[in-house]
Amino acid sequence: MEKRIGSIIILVEDRNSIPGLNSLFTDYCDIILGRQGVPLHDRGISLISLVVEGTTDQIGALAGKIGRFKQVKVKSVLTSYSSPDQSTE
Repeated sequence: MEKRIGSIIILVEDRNSIPGLNSLFTDYCDIILGRQGVPLHDRGISLISLVVEGTTDQIGALAGKIGRFKQVKVKSVLTSYSSPDQSTE
């Protein structure tokens, strides 16, 4: 199955969701390449950006589980690529 690479952007409106999100990120650590959190205290929200690499099913499962948290919004952007070991020569 073709791998994809992309970003998942998460807007957290309730900080009580963050421990559950952190636990979920641990469960999916095999597809998360990087993570950045930006607390916007003056607006009462936090943004979390994930860089992910995996199959569409893996990334979709993670994004779907993130979207189940109350007062959490999620969007993902993916692109396909061929790694050097997948080239057809």
